[in-house]
Amino acid sequence: MKSKIGIIVLLLIGFAGMNLSAQTGLNNPDNPYTLELSYELGAVKVLKNTLQIGEDSTNFNFVTQGGEEILFAFQRYSGNLSLGDRHNIVLLYQPLEIVSTVTFRDAVKIDTTTFPAGDILRIKYGFPFWRLSYVYDFVDNGKLELGAGLSFQLRNASIVFESLSSGKLTTSQNLGPVPILKARGSYRFDNGFFAGAEIDGFYASSAFFNGADFDFEGSILDASVRAGLALRDDVDAFLNIRFLGGSAEGTSQYEDKYWTDSLSDYTSNYLSSLSLTLGLTIR
Repeated sequence: MKSKIGIIVLLLIGFAGMNLSAQTGLNNPDNPYTLELSYELGAVKVLKNTLQIGEDSTNFNFVTQGGEEILFAFQRYSGNLSLGDRHNIVLLYQPLEIVSTVTFRDAVKIDTTTFPAGDILRIKYGFPFWRLSYVYDFVDNGKLELGAGLSFQLRNASIVFESLSSGKLTTSQNLGPVPILKARGSYRFDNGFFAGAEIDGFYASSAFFNGADFDFEGSILDASVRAGLALRDDVDAFLNIRFLGGSAEGTSQYEDKYWTDSLSDYTSNYLSSLSLTLGLTIR
C-alpha cells in the first residue's frame, strides 16, 4: 500500500509539472531556491542480518533462520532544496520493514525468552530511518557536480519475535540519533544521460563519538551508484544500485524506561543489504 501511494503521489506531481513550462517544472526560475523530489522503488536482498540480545542468548541469523533469504520490496523518498549556488538541504525517508513466518528447527533464546524447537514465529525486523543532510557543492558547473557535508539520522528500530504457537513475545525498540558524513557527485552528458554516486557513512567506537556516556560500537554505510536519462528538462529517470548496512554492539548503561526496552543490556546487530531500484526525479 505504501508503495502504491508513493507511485501515485509522484505521478500526480509529474503530470502537474507537464502542464507547466519544461524549463520551470516545480520551480520558478526567479526564485533563489530550487526543489527536487525523488522516489525509488525496487527490491532488496539481505546479505547478512544477525541479532543477539543478551550475552547468553542466541546470535540469531535472520537470513538462514528467520526467513530473510528472499527478495523484499524496497523504496525511498527524498527531497533536495538548493539554496543559492552552493548550499543544499536534503530530507530522506527510508522505510525498511521485513515480516516473515518461520517454524524454528532449534530452540532459540532472544533476550530472556526461549522459543522451543517446533515453535511457529512471526518475526518483524523494522529499521526505517529519517535523515536530514546539509551538502555544500564544491563544484557545480551544469555538468559536473561534487559536494560533501553532514547528515543527522534518526533510526526507528522495532524488532519483534511473536510465537504463534504459545503466544510468547519479545520486543526490542529504539529511537536513536546517528551523525553521518556525506559525499556525492554526478556528471551530465550532452545527450541527456547522467551518472552519479553518493555515500553516507560513519563509524564510532567510543562514548565521545556515539553521544552516550559509555562505549558502544556503531556504524552505518549507505553507498550507491546510479545512471539515468533526462526525460524532460525537469524530469529524470534512473537506475540505482545501493549497498545499505550498519552495526551496533555493546552493553547499554541507559535506564530502562519503556516496556519495549530489552531486558538484557548487551546487544549485537549487524546488517548488510543490496538493492536495485528504478527512480524518478522531478524538479
